[in-house]
Amino acid sequence: MLIRVAQVKDIETLFDIRTSVTENYQSREEIAALGITPESLAEMLATDCRAWIAEHDRQPVGFAIANATAATIFGIFVRPAFEGKGIGRSLMQAAETWLWSQGIEEIWLLTGNDPTLRAYGFYQHLGWTLTEVIAEGDYAGEARFIKRRQQHDLAG
Repeated sequence: MLIRVAQVKDIETLFDIRTSVTENYQSREEIAALGITPESLAEMLATDCRAWIAEHDRQPVGFAIANATAATIFGIFVRPAFEGKGIGRSLMQAAETWLWSQGIEEIWLLTGNDPTLRAYGFYQHLGWTLTEVIAEGDYAGEARFIKRRQQHDLAG
């Protein structure tokens, strides 16, 4: 498996992976309604975001994207056929390491507030702490997790 930094030329691949998932599925139209389009993603990658693509036998099978200004993991997705193979963990490690390298002490992410969701347990397993359930707004009902930089992360 190879983890590499995504480039603007990879944007369609990111959308392809994002719309391949079964849990937390969203169509291109639903994603666009949230303001996430190829154009907005290109702008994000050109400014304060970085994305990584996981490749297995040269096939893109997952990605993560992080935003340094917001100190957040914006998204992490793995094609269903490749779940449970450590790809998500490797992508999360790349994103966390990059955020720590930006001098950020605490990062956060949002996910569905349902302990039966794979993502919910995945984040807890990787040391993320549930801090709240968003009460109102566009993300009402979503679970907010945080992670603080540990002393051993300072070397990264």
